[in-house]
Formats: sequence, structure tokens, C-alpha cells
Amino acid sequence: MRLFLRVTLALLFLAFGAGMAAVAVFLGLYLYYAPGLPAVDSLREVRLQTPMQVYSADGQLIGEFAEQRREPIAVSEMPERLLQAFVAAEDERFYQHRGVDPLGLLRAGIHVFSTGERTQGGSTITMQLARNFFLTRDRTYERKLREIFLALQIERELTKDEIIELYLNKIFLGQRAYGVSAASRVYFGRSLEELELDQIAILAALPKAPSTTNPITSPERAQNRRNYVLRRMLQLGMITPEEHADAVARPVLGQRHAASTEVDAHWVAEAARQIVVNLWGDDAYVRGLRIHTTIDGAAQEAANAALRDGLIAYDQRHGYRGPEMRLEASLVEDPDARRQILAELGASGRLLFPAVVLESDDGGVLVDGAGVGEHRLAGEALDWAKPSGTSVPDWLRRGDVVRIQPTTEGDWRLSQVPEVTGAVVAQAPGDGAILALAGGFDFFDNRFNRALQAERQPGSAFKPLLYALALRDGMMPTSTVMDAPLVLGDPALGAEWRPENYSRSFRGATTLREALASSRNLASIRLLNTVGVEKTHADLGRFGLRRAQHPRSLSLALGTGTLTPVEMNNAYIPFANGGYLTTPWLITRIEAVDGTLLYQAPTERACPAPCEDPAGQQLPLVAAQGPLQFAEPVPTLEPGIAWQMSQMLGGVIRSGTGRRALELGREDLAGKTGTTNSYRDAWFVGFNAELAATAWIGFDDNRELGSREAGARAALPIWMGFMQRSLAGTPEAPIERPEDLVEVALLPETGQRTTDDDPRGYREWLLPEQIPERGASVPAATDDPDTREDRGRRIESQPEFIF
Repeated sequence: MRLFLRVTLALLFLAFGAGMAAVAVFLGLYLYYAPGLPAVDSLREVRLQTPMQVYSADGQLIGEFAEQRREPIAVSEMPERLLQAFVAAEDERFYQHRGVDPLGLLRAGIHVFSTGERTQGGSTITMQLARNFFLTRDRTYERKLREIFLALQIERELTKDEIIELYLNKIFLGQRAYGVSAASRVYFGRSLEELELDQIAILAALPKAPSTTNPITSPERAQNRRNYVLRRMLQLGMITPEEHADAVARPVLGQRHAASTEVDAHWVAEAARQIVVNLWGDDAYVRGLRIHTTIDGAAQEAANAALRDGLIAYDQRHGYRGPEMRLEASLVEDPDARRQILAELGASGRLLFPAVVLESDDGGVLVDGAGVGEHRLAGEALDWAKPSGTSVPDWLRRGDVVRIQPTTEGDWRLSQVPEVTGAVVAQAPGDGAILALAGGFDFFDNRFNRALQAERQPGSAFKPLLYALALRDGMMPTSTVMDAPLVLGDPALGAEWRPENYSRSFRGATTLREALASSRNLASIRLLNTVGVEKTHADLGRFGLRRAQHPRSLSLALGTGTLTPVEMNNAYIPFANGGYLTTPWLITRIEAVDGTLLYQAPTERACPAPCEDPAGQQLPLVAAQGPLQFAEPVPTLEPGIAWQMSQMLGGVIRSGTGRRALELGREDLAGKTGTTNSYRDAWFVGFNAELAATAWIGFDDNRELGSREAGARAALPIWMGFMQRSLAGTPEAPIERPEDLVEVALLPETGQRTTDDDPRGYREWLLPEQIPERGASVPAATDDPDTREDRGRRIESQPEFIF
């Protein structure tokens, strides 16, 4: 008995001594590492990386950019079940321990002793927080000690709610998602409060191996980990057996959800991103910047719809190219397999859904569409694509992958992704703000922004600029110009250019108003010759054009230079606003994540209501004028000339090449068609006092659009579709006549001025310098190109038929 007591006491003293030694070692290690540990106070002021977000003028999200997807959220806004799930999975004694769980460490120590392997077992939520913010993920004893000491410091200085809030906002959960709120959006497309129990368990299962056990990369592993979390929640009394059974029975569906934008304006968002990244570099992705733009949400959706409708209409006029691909029979027979393939293809333009043909007979086809179910296509749904003299099974067979498109009647029809492309851009004439911009059919198919980047020939859409300069040169809308055959060239080389009108016909002497309305090529060349090539070329800056992109030759009259759709649109704005040249601009203001104003354009449009002094709130964006940045409009045309041009362009719609636009039922619209050599580009540029818009259509590789695919046929319907949607319910907005015009009476036969009471006369609004003397004829364009400065000028390129 005495021996037993002595042995027991010896063991107790030994254990006590070992414990004291361990404490001494622990304290010594702490004193050694403590000076090098980061300050825990910094956690209170930590700025979690938040994405750059781009908004429309009406506050709708149009884009989000980030290296890491993160949506910080307060712990008070997190569902209780979510907190329970993470505690059950990661640290069941989180609310009892003080940063370190001795039982967990003991379990990890036993594992190391028994296997010789170092693991991360025993880490509490607080220890994981310390590692995520301050330490590396190296599996070393030294890092583990630093982690323990940091966790103890964190627990002394932060509350449990502060700790778990930081943890759940910081932790990586796979698929570039950091934090539970972002992960909820990525994996389920839902906010946290919308999640079901099984989905909460999936999130809580991710911290151990987020890249390999998430529901997208490995649904089976995700299901196993989810079930483990649910079992732990049941064992800890957090859920009932019924809730557990229901959650375990649910399938794990893997699908990545992109950031949910409210307006489809990806080209705009990308343009804004480039501007901001050029200013702040990659730091712009993590500062939580809020970029507010000039984009009008309704106008943007109108531009998207009009462009897509127009491109599809053109594409279908030129026939069906056949199925995109064919699936093997085994894939067609497996609904899950075929739908997975279709889901990967995705809908193009949010409009054309991939579908696989399940049945094909003389009456039509049965297709299974990605996310839209099975549909029968027959009759008109197929007629546009059906080759002459064939039956449906000859050109559509089981396994073919096609595109289907919803109709306005609620049915579906066969379609295809257009090869042709285009652009729509709209601006406010008052200040040049970009209200809508669509750079192609689908941003995710091709990110090239044709509205801002495509250098294309404008064709006859260029002519109004020449006619405006002719009016500035003293001519007037009723001045005459000869529309007759013309041969130009360099006799020394024997080269000749014989330009022609689109109609191959001639009208003889015609007024500028009529020549512009009917887009007469020969009259326009003579007009340019009268005004002067060099003078006209030098004045292109009045319309914001880059002179280097346009030739110094008579072919300039036919739009053989190059420009972008936004440049073309902006060049017309002086006709709509009384003669002021604007700068296309996009960003109204930039705010930090806390709402601090970093930049604001010096204009009322950029100032949130109520706005008393917009100029007084200006902050510099860059030292020099940047791309798509606001600039004050500057006078470039006399108001009277701008108004005369608006009336002449109104004639294009009333009686000229744009008369199809009369279908819109408005009297305040003006514009001009444009078609280039061999039908490679088709344009329509038009406006009223409140809205200026351009539609362009063409191929990226500059191939021909096809016979008769002129501006009036290919581009005008797109412009009309946009204006119809954008102006619906709005009052007429005609261009107001300025005060610098005088009403005079002219004789219709000669254009001579007559008395106001002469019954033969008609009324014309002219500038004082345009008014002819009584008895004098109106100015006319010369009939002979060799009488002006361009005598003997060589035409470097030989266009064909352009109108």
C-alpha cells in the first residue's frame, strides 16, 4: 500500500512538473513569437476586397468585375442555420473555447504521433481566421504555434460575432468565391436568406477542400461532404430527424451562376472597366468602386432587341446554314447527357437557345431545348429555312443540334446564330451622353465592341457633312447641282473613274435638298468639287472626325474614309442641337464602397438629385481629357445651318431613301441611309431633338452583305426598331428653328428672290448671307471638276457604285 502511494505521488509530481514545464515552454514560445505577431486591431479596420460594379443612370447593375468574387455581409444578416452549419462542420465548441480547443489539438497530436503525418486537424474557426488573414498555409509546427498565439490574441480583443463574421466573409469557398454570400450567388444564384437547408450544408462543407468538393467540379464529393455536415447538425440537435432526412434526399445540382445584371450592357460595362483600370490599375478590382454611367436602362434594352432582331432578319434572308453539330445516338438517348451538352453551349444573345432534334418527319421536328423543354416545330417555324424541293428529314435529322427562338405569340421557331454583326449607339443631343450602346449580337460570343472600335466606311451617311459645309460656303438648300454622267481621272496614267448613282439614272439639275434626299452620287461629287476637297477635308474636325482617316480626293464625297459608329453618330449631333459639337461620354461619377465621391463629371446629368451646383462638385478624373469623358459642347455650325440640315434630312424620311421610317408615325425624325462599295456596310443615322441614334450592319471580315442589302433595307429597320421602343409614349421633339434665319420668297424655276406678295414664289428660311439679291439666281455647283482646285487630281482608289 505504501509503495502504491509513493508511486502515485511520484507520478503526480512528475505530471505536475511536466505540466509546469509545458506551461513554461508555452510561455517562453509566446514571449519569443509575440513581438513578431501582427496587430489584431487591424482586423477591426480590414477592408475586404469587393468587386468593381458598373451601374446605369437609373441605378441598375450592368456589370461586375473582380479578381475575387466577394459580397461582405454583417453577421446579423446571416441566417441562424448558416452559422449553425459552419459551427457543426468546423468547430462545434466555438462558443465555449477561447480561441484554441484543447480537445481538438489533442486529437490532432494523437494523429501525428500515430501516423507521423502533419495535418491541419484541431484548427478552430478563430485559428482559421488567423491563418486566412495573417499567415501562410504552410504545414509547419512553427506556423501552427503562431496560429495558436494569434487565435488567443484575437479572442481577447474581438467578440465571437466579430470573429465569425470576419471568417464567413473571408473564407475561400471555390469558384473564385470568397465568403458565404458570394458563394451562395455563385453556386445557387440566390441570396443567403433564400437558401434551403441542404444548400446551406453544401456551403458549410466547402472549407476543407473548396476546389475539389464543390457542387460544380464534383457533385458526388459535394454530396458526401454535405451529408456529413447534416449528420453533425443532427447529432448536435440543430435540426430534427425529419429535416435531416428531407435535406439528405435532395440532389446536388452543380451550375455556376454569373453575377446577376439587371440590364444587358456588357459592352458598356467593359468600356467603363477599361477607363477605370487605366486610372487605378488592378487596385480598381478590389476597392469596391461604384461606376455610374450615362446609360438609360430602357434605351439599352431597346438597342439590344432592335440589333438582334435586325441581324436575325438579315441572316434568315440569306438561308439556313445547317445544324451546329450532331450528337451521337447514345447522347441523344440520355436526357441528362444531352441537356448537359446543350447547357454548355448556352443561349446566344439571350434569345437563341440550343436544342437537339429528337424526331423528324415530313410534318416537322420535335426538339428538346436547353432549359426550355420539348417543342414541336412545323409550318412557318421551319419554312424560312427549308430548301426548295426537300422534305424536313432531308435537312434535319435526329441528333442535330440547332437553335430555336421564342416568338411573340408564345411559340418557338427554328433559328441560327447570325454570322453578320452590327452595332447600335444612341446619344443625348444636348450633351453627347451615351444612352445606349450595343457592340454586336452577343458579348460572350465575341467581345469586340463594334460601336466603339469597328473602323468602317460610312458611304452616303457621310454626305450630310459635305452638304452642311456647302451651306456654310454660301449655298442654300435650293441651290442647284448637276446630276449627270461624270468621268474623272489622270490623263497621264490613262486611269478613269466613272462614278454612277445607285439607280444608274440621272436627274440633271437638282437642288441640294433633292440630291441629299435621293442620295445622288454624281451631284455630291460635283458639290464637293465646288466647295473644295482641301477645304472640306480641313473642316472634318467640325464634326469630330479624324482627318487622317479620310481621303483628300473627290471620293470623299461618297464616304470612302473610315470611322466608328459612335463617331458617325456624334457627327450628326450638331444637326440636332443647334450646331454644337459634343464628345461621346460614358461615366457620370465614381464612388468608393463607402459612398465617398471620387469623381463626378461637371454637368447636371452627373449630379444626383437634388443638384444645385453640378460644376461646384467636379473632381478631376485625369489631368488631360480621357476617352469617353465629358467635355463641354462647343459651337461648330451656325444654328441656322444646323436647322436647315435637320430639315433636309427630314426630307430623306419624308420622300427619300429613308421613307420606310414613316411607318413610325412621327413627324420629328430626320436621318440618312448609307451603303458602301459592293454592299459591305449598311447604315442609318437619325435623330430628333432628344435622341440621336446610329445603326450599322456588316461582317467583321468585310465580306459583302449581298445584292440590294443597302442601308434602307439592312440598317434602317434596326434603327426603326430602336426608335420605336425608345420613343414610345413620348411627345414629338422637332428641332426648333433658330432666330438667325429669315423667311424669304424665291421663284421655283430659277431660285431668284422675289417679293413677298409674288404668287409665283415659295417660302424658304435662309441665313442673311445666303439670301440672293433680287433678280439674282441662287448659287449653283459647277458642272466641271477641272475648273476648281482638283483639276488633274488622281483618284487613288476606284469605288464602284456607292449611294
